[in-house]
Amino acid sequence: MNESSPSALIRLWRYAVQYRGRMRLAALCSVLNKAVDLAPPVLIGAAVDIVVRQEGSLLGSWGFPEPRQQLVVLAVLTFVIWSLESAFEYAYGVLWRNLAQSIQHDLRVEAYARLQSLELAYLEDRSTGGLMAILNDDVNQLERFLDVGANEVLQVLTTVLLVGATFFYLAPSVAWMSFVPVPIILWGSFRFQRHIQPRYAEVRERVASLSAQLANNLGGIATIQSFVAEEREVLRISAESDAYRQANQQAIRLSSAFSPLIRIAILIGFTATLLYGGFLALEGRLEVGAYSVLVFLTQRLLWPLTRLGQTFDLYQRAMASTVRILDLLDTEPRIVGGHETLDLAGCQPSLTLDQVSFSYQEGYPALRDLSLAIEAGRTTALVGATGSGKTTVLKLLMRFYDPDSGALRLQGQDLRTLRLEDLRTAIAFVSQDVFLFHGTVRDNLAYGRPEAEPAAIEAAARVAEAHEFIEALPQGYDTVVGERGQKLSGGQRQRLSIARAVLKNAPILILDEATSAVDNETEAAIQRSIARIARDRTTLVIAHRLSTIRAADRIHVLEHGRLAEEGTHEELLEQNGIYATLWNVQTGRILQEPAATG
Repeated sequence: MNESSPSALIRLWRYAVQYRGRMRLAALCSVLNKAVDLAPPVLIGAAVDIVVRQEGSLLGSWGFPEPRQQLVVLAVLTFVIWSLESAFEYAYGVLWRNLAQSIQHDLRVEAYARLQSLELAYLEDRSTGGLMAILNDDVNQLERFLDVGANEVLQVLTTVLLVGATFFYLAPSVAWMSFVPVPIILWGSFRFQRHIQPRYAEVRERVASLSAQLANNLGGIATIQSFVAEEREVLRISAESDAYRQANQQAIRLSSAFSPLIRIAILIGFTATLLYGGFLALEGRLEVGAYSVLVFLTQRLLWPLTRLGQTFDLYQRAMASTVRILDLLDTEPRIVGGHETLDLAGCQPSLTLDQVSFSYQEGYPALRDLSLAIEAGRTTALVGATGSGKTTVLKLLMRFYDPDSGALRLQGQDLRTLRLEDLRTAIAFVSQDVFLFHGTVRDNLAYGRPEAEPAAIEAAARVAEAHEFIEALPQGYDTVVGERGQKLSGGQRQRLSIARAVLKNAPILILDEATSAVDNETEAAIQRSIARIARDRTTLVIAHRLSTIRAADRIHVLEHGRLAEEGTHEELLEQNGIYATLWNVQTGRILQEPAATG
């Protein structure tokens, strides 16, 4: 959607239904503040009127014939008006700022919640840094406009209306001169708006790209250092930052020219009022007090318009950000849960794939008419070369993706008919890429069951053979593991992941390369843990190391997304096919022939 479209503001207004009452109250305080803020020039004119005309002044005609009495009344009015101005300024400041903070908070939380509800494909197609820019920087841009810009717009409009009414009441013959610059200013403002909008859209894209690169580099800092690529990455970040700087420079050049040009238009109107109104006053055709009011109010009318550049600047940045935020909020999940509940209490469920085909990219199938059964209460293994479709099966079972054709069933129910929460609660997933949150060991173990008692957490750690190394940590279970568990070894992270799955106590256990990155001793410990927790559960194991699945009840061998072989370990060896070849390679029975010499 083009950021220049006025629908950005309309969409924001539609979103902010619950805040409209507070918006109206804040807007009322802004208008009233500006109304009383415009009173001092009128009071000055009244004071001049009292000194010059005395009993014949405007206040004299209101029943205060004595000039001293008039001055006392004027002083009281001045005190009241200035007090009201301060009160309304405080009120609109508190209301707008709190409103900005509330909308900022709700937008960020709702945008994050929507991100969590979107399918894995959406997240994999976008950079983490770009999404972070929406959740943080774009939301902050909108907050800045609501904090300052909304009040500025309202006060400028109030100024134009009230001053215009006063001018045409006091001196219609002079008023038009003061308003001559206004159409020019408004025309220039809208021209400025049309030119600045695409530039700020470019700025938002550049900051998203820069954020993405920074997030990517921080996540891969160890790789950067190991390849001695620090200088190259600094140059890459410098190039991204320079592109952001240049995009901003183009916007700055345009926005900086706005105020000086507007000031020239203001000078024309102010000078015309000063001269022509002065001539009328000298000729006696305009009261001296009224002339004073006109001179002061002309400045109060036109000078705030110089801030339109800054206000439009804030507005365009905010609208560019608003479009990105609301586009995210308007994105509908492609994978939604069904309405059927899943009750697996005391049950060992079965899983089946029925002629399932799936492609991440059209024309490049990852699975082709795959049918297989994961029997209830038994351990099933998937093996095959890289790219054979093993991990894809797991993603479909977790409903991170849906198949292009065919069906996946749990206890005979199509996964698409089940509530997503029920499906994923029924599965304990241990990934080869273990993700631990920044927090304590205890927090990470209890992630699936935050209410778990310390005894249950410790019992799960013992099952996963993690208790001993946890106790050896500086603060035991209260040790902070660092972001992504970076303070722990790969084997320690893997065992914590298994303990987390044990504590979840789900009827289905899925293990994705749980021993792929550990030493032989750790592998043996993890295998013992898996053997214990797989009892009385439906277990699906993916493994490159065939030694980890040789005891599986059923082994399925995938090749290019199809089922190539199936059977027990012994049966597959007897078939002398793909599985037997993989086994012989891993056990050293097939060795690479030495190069010929001579």
